[in-house]
Amino acid sequence: MRLLIATTNPDKIREIRPLLDGLSIDLITLASWPGLAAPEETGKTFLENARAKALYYARATSELTVAEDSGLEIDALDGAPGVHSARFGGVDTPYPEKFRMIYAALHAKGQATSAARFVCALALVRGETVLFETRGFVNGTIAPAPTGSGGFGYDPILYYPPFGQTLAEAGDRKASVSHRGEAFRALRVYLAASGQV
Repeated sequence: MRLLIATTNPDKIREIRPLLDGLSIDLITLASWPGLAAPEETGKTFLENARAKALYYARATSELTVAEDSGLEIDALDGAPGVHSARFGGVDTPYPEKFRMIYAALHAKGQATSAARFVCALALVRGETVLFETRGFVNGTIAPAPTGSGGFGYDPILYYPPFGQTLAEAGDRKASVSHRGEAFRALRVYLAASGQV
């Protein structure tokens, strides 16, 4: 069976592949459709965006498709950047600048840190049918300053108390607790139980 992982983000693909390793699935990526434009992400929730992307790419490619939408929610910023995480400050804004903007926004509210979480929602679609949806979370706090060079995205500013470090410092341990890991492990269970793999 073929499964399209509907993302062009190589870091996400590197995280997802091991989570589905061992299943009788031929994982393919959007690299096989280089001219395919990405859909607009207009959903108000991660799950709405994941579902819309999965439906769009399933229709465009005729493949069994999984799409995810993920990001950082910061309580003191009313959940921002949330579904706008990748586009926060502009699509081409480098993450160190996004971090500076977040710390400035926290400072403006009189906060040095805040409870925060990563969220990952995914949807599995065949044709026009949504077969499976789930969400994964990892809870933490905003670190006093960005720390660590591992991971990607906002990992350097999410401090994970059980590890005593940010997810950018967690190395291989990140996969065991990450939001994307939780969501794709649930997908793995669904695929195995459905008898499709």
